[in-house]
Amino acid sequence: MSEADLIFTALAELSTRQIAETTEATGMAENQVAAKSGGGIARNARLELESRTGRKVVTAANHLPPAD
Repeated sequence: MSEADLIFTALAELSTRQIAETTEATGMAENQVAAKSGGGIARNARLELESRTGRKVVTAANHLPPAD
């Protein structure tokens, strides 16, 4: 997971939480709507960055140290 991948994941989580709090979402159905909206915000931001830089944000790279 790249640094940018982590940042966009955090953006999705933050957006989802704030949308759920603002709409006072309760239960699975309402929180699912908030999650889709929050994920959409992060997706749009990721696609915009990728189109401007020409580089993919999501990579297969694993930044964990190798297992001994």
